[in-house]
Amino acid sequence: MSWVLALLLLTLLLLTGCGYRDTSDLDSYIAQVNARPPGPIDPIPEPQPVETFVYEPGERRDPFRSDVKEQPLEEDLIVESGPAPDPNRPREELESYPLDSLQMVGTLEQEGIRWGLIRTRDGVIHRVTVGNYLGQNHGQIVEIELDAIHLNEIVADTPGHWRERSATIALTK
Repeated sequence: MSWVLALLLLTLLLLTGCGYRDTSDLDSYIAQVNARPPGPIDPIPEPQPVETFVYEPGERRDPFRSDVKEQPLEEDLIVESGPAPDPNRPREELESYPLDSLQMVGTLEQEGIRWGLIRTRDGVIHRVTVGNYLGQNHGQIVEIELDAIHLNEIVADTPGHWRERSATIALTK
């Protein structure tokens, strides 16, 4: 117990030393510096010349051209079989958030329907169920488990071509 008292007294002694603020020497130094005449400004240094480099591709590919072969305009109009987002579908609120900014915080069962509880980065909790969309890649919820929400996203593979990928939002503990 006596060591606690000694530590307390030492702390109080150190804190009383912090309260004394005689800044007269600092004030006089600032006055001396302000009284000095301003010195000349150094001239701007001359820019150093940059060595040029000529790219000789030889057998290498051109780094400024895409590897994706462009298709004729007529083929771009043909819709490929496979997944594609519906451009006429009304967007849901959670589709404006990146998927990695959404957190699953729980589930809720009501009248035989399981709902997932999703929290956005601004702290608002939303209730979602199978069939709802979330994330910026046309992600549709396919299953809600007690500890995860599974969804299928439709992402652009190449211009005009889409592919499906699975994603999961795990329960945040």
